[in-house]
Amino acid sequence: MNAEIQQTIKRLTIIATVFVLLGFIVWSVNKRESSLSEGLRIVVEPMVNGRNLLTIGDIQKIIQRSFVYNLTEEKVPLGKLKVGEIEQVLEAEPFILDAEVYVDSQNELYVHVTQRTPILRVIDKDNQTYYMDDTGRQMPMSDHSTARVLVATGEIPPYTPDFQEPRKKHFLKKMFDLTEFIRGDEFLNPMIEQIYVNQYEEFTLIPKVGRQKIIFGKYEDVEDKFNRLELFYEEGMSREGWQKYKTINLKYRKQVVCEKR
Repeated sequence: MNAEIQQTIKRLTIIATVFVLLGFIVWSVNKRESSLSEGLRIVVEPMVNGRNLLTIGDIQKIIQRSFVYNLTEEKVPLGKLKVGEIEQVLEAEPFILDAEVYVDSQNELYVHVTQRTPILRVIDKDNQTYYMDDTGRQMPMSDHSTARVLVATGEIPPYTPDFQEPRKKHFLKKMFDLTEFIRGDEFLNPMIEQIYVNQYEEFTLIPKVGRQKIIFGKYEDVEDKFNRLELFYEEGMSREGWQKYKTINLKYRKQVVCEKR
């Protein structure tokens, strides 16, 4: 047998092997897709405080509403379970930050949901109430739980999704940044419970302890104002006591102006 014939046989053998493998893969995929689902397992990752703004039942309803599948009671061919579409539908929900969906080796549909993290509860000037999460996205109130977060009230303009765009210079950006500053500060985070906004876009902060109001003013010189406040609490409050002052005013540069009761 000459070399040319041997090369031809090798090529034909390789081609035949490839076709056999492709056929096996197609057969395996078709067999897998025609297999029936064996249930639904949902995990909702709790927020840092252990609370949940949505439940396993909510996730089941979203899937059933969008895909007409009741996977807890009926078996569905795996080929009909579009895991990518299920993820997209779940991630479009206002309480859900991320959804991971796949079918495991036992044909069980696995859904892992990460909730959005609310950082601020807003009651705006039109009396509309909503949460704002740590990315600035608006979230509705939950039917299951109330998030223990800062509350903002007063002359707050209506929410707009693009408020963080630099060219907008929207007041909500200032309020969001102030909230993030308070959350990230070891002194302020456990201390402040409410932010009030007046008609001049000035902030007043309400602490959890004591009856005084902290007049912050415009969103400017933020770090300097809070440094003065912390120093005053450490030195002035320790001598005079929590209940002596009605207001603590940080609006004036390099000063802390207090009004006594």
